[in-house]
Amino acid sequence: MTYAEFFSSVKTTFMNADVSDITEHLAYQFNIIGEAEGIFYVEVKDGRLYVEPYEYFDRDVIFIATAETFTAIINGKLDPVLAFTLQKLKVEGDFDKALKLGELIKRR
Repeated sequence: MTYAEFFSSVKTTFMNADVSDITEHLAYQFNIIGEAEGIFYVEVKDGRLYVEPYEYFDRDVIFIATAETFTAIINGKLDPVLAFTLQKLKVEGDFDKALKLGELIKRR
């Protein structure tokens, strides 16, 4: 799988999420390591969701993992907290906002 294929899949999945009632600003950067290596961000701002293939410098959290791990998390097959506990997912930044990733995934 290439980064472009992975990102396209992730963007399609996230763009179905209803975030219209989220008033808090959330900015997540995802650093993919290994196969499909690359960077993208997911931002919730003013009740709208943005998913872009760029580094985001005003981010709240950076998640670092393989494409395989992110795919499992996004598809609900791996809990993000468990992935962190198993050291499959590294988290840098605001842990309170990081925990909201699970809620965001469930909205899709």
